[in-house]
Amino acid sequence: MIAYLKGKIKINYVHDDRITLIVNNIGYDVLIPSYAMKEIKGRLTENDELELYISYNQTERQPKPVLVGFPNSLDKEFFELFISVEDIGPSAAVKALNKPVREIARFIEDKDIKALRQLKGIGERKAEKIVATLKGKVAKYALIKEVPSCPEIPEDFIKEVEDVLVKQLGHKYPEARKMIEDAIKRNPAIKSSEELFEEVYRGQIR
Repeated sequence: MIAYLKGKIKINYVHDDRITLIVNNIGYDVLIPSYAMKEIKGRLTENDELELYISYNQTERQPKPVLVGFPNSLDKEFFELFISVEDIGPSAAVKALNKPVREIARFIEDKDIKALRQLKGIGERKAEKIVATLKGKVAKYALIKEVPSCPEIPEDFIKEVEDVLVKQLGHKYPEARKMIEDAIKRNPAIKSSEELFEEVYRGQIR
């Protein structure tokens, strides 16, 4: 059973709902809930190390192992409670966790059915089952400290700068992407493609 992975991340292996984490030259396909994926995409660049707490799921009905990754052990614990609810399996739970764990835990403790229905794939009946099963068990997760998130840089800004670096200035795509990622990491408050160009340039003359 796999409980924890630490390895390198390849940008080409980062998708909307999963990543392939390279650990000792072996690639592990790991599902990531959208709230955590947003954080990962916002702070990591090519070949950065990433550590994930893994929920390992394999049953008779689902013989192929499903690995689900989380940035901390508390989020993993919450997920494993969440999938104890009837009719919520690992894949459905990954899709449902489109908000931070602390928020979902508050919805449950407050018996806020309307808020729970905002989770992807959760209708009224499932929301009621979640509350019936988990209320009184998830209060500590509602106290998880909020991690400030970086504002997202619009993809069209990134594409515009990438095209100029590659097509006009002769850089290779992986090199251009790395330059852009480093620029965003240094200054996540960039508001235009011009500012992104300037930050890329500053990074090259340091």
